Amino acid sequence: MPKRILTGIVLTDKSDKTVVVKVERRFMDPLLKKTIKRSKKYHAHDEGNQYKVGDNVKIQECKPYSKLKRWTVLENASN
Repeated sequence: MPKRILTGIVLTDKSDKTVVVKVERRFMDPLLKKTIKRSKKYHAHDEGNQYKVGDNVKIQECKPYSKLKRWTVLENASN
């Protein structure tokens, strides 16, 4: 089964080896037929502490690193 890959923006990098990434998704409301934006925050593992606030990154599902971290940062999404 393939692992999901999401793209988002780093909100905070204050924790050691962890970044919080905000991922936005857009979908059509079935009743109103309007486009709606929803966002969710994910805690992702950043081994080298190389990603900073405002970076566009790709994150991938992985094994649990801690209670909240189930994602790891792959690369900058701008590449």
